[in-house]
Amino acid sequence: MALQKLAPRRPRVWMEVLTIVWLAWVYDMVSNLAPIRQAAAEAHARSVFHLERVLHLDPEQWLNHLLAPHPTIGLWISDYYDNAHFVVTFAVLGWLWWRHPGHYRPLRAALVLINVIGLAIYWRYPMAPPRMVPSLGIVDVVAKTGAFGSWHSGTLAQHANELAAMPSLHLAWATWSSWAVWRVLRGRRWAAAVWVYPAATAIAVITTGNHFVADVVAGIMVTGVAVPVADFIYRRQLIRRAGSVLHDENAGEESVAA
Repeated sequence: MALQKLAPRRPRVWMEVLTIVWLAWVYDMVSNLAPIRQAAAEAHARSVFHLERVLHLDPEQWLNHLLAPHPTIGLWISDYYDNAHFVVTFAVLGWLWWRHPGHYRPLRAALVLINVIGLAIYWRYPMAPPRMVPSLGIVDVVAKTGAFGSWHSGTLAQHANELAAMPSLHLAWATWSSWAVWRVLRGRRWAAAVWVYPAATAIAVITTGNHFVADVVAGIMVTGVAVPVADFIYRRQLIRRAGSVLHDENAGEESVAA
C-alpha cells in the first residue's frame, strides 16, 4: 500500500505552466535592466576574453571568421542556434511528463534550478556576448544570415535579454536534455549518442558569436550543480513521504486492532 501511495504521478499541467510563466516574468524583469548596464556588460565580456587569451583558450574569433564567409552554412547553424534549444528542451520535458513521470519531477526541478541560477547570475553579473563587443571583431552571424526566429533584430530583439552571455543557458539546457534522455535510456547501446547534441550546441553558440568558451563551461557547470541538488531534495521528499505513509498505515492498523 505504501508503495502504491508513493507511485509517481504526473504534475498538473496548470502548475507546470505557472512555473514557466514565473520564470518568463523573472527573465523579463532582469531584461529590463539591460539599458543601464550595457557598459558594465561589455567590460565583463572584455575581461573574460582577456582571461581566455591568457589561458590560450580563445578560439572564438577564429571559429567565427571561419563560419562568417559561408552564408548557407551560417544560416543552418543560426537556425539551429535560435530554435533547437526551445524545441528539444520542451520536447524532452513533454516526453518525460507523458512517458516517464518518475523521472520527470526531479529532472524538471533541476531544469527550474538551472534557470534560477542563470537568472541570478545575469542579474548580478551582466555580460555581453562577443558579437556585441566591437573591439573583438566578431561577426553576428545570426543577424547577418537573417535566421528564422532570430532574437538579434526586429521586434523579437526588444524582448530578448542580450546581456545574458554568462552562463550559456543554451549549453545548460542542451546538457540537461541529453542527461535526461541518457538517464532514462542509458541501458541502450545508442544512448551515448545523445551527448552529440550539447557538443553541436557548443560549436553553434561559439561560431555564431553568441558565447565565449567560458560561457559554455559555465553553462555545463550550472547543470552539473542543479541536477544533484534537485535529486537530493527529491530523495529527501520521498523519504519524508514514505515515513508519513507508513506512520498513517501503522496508526490505522492500531486503531483497527483496538
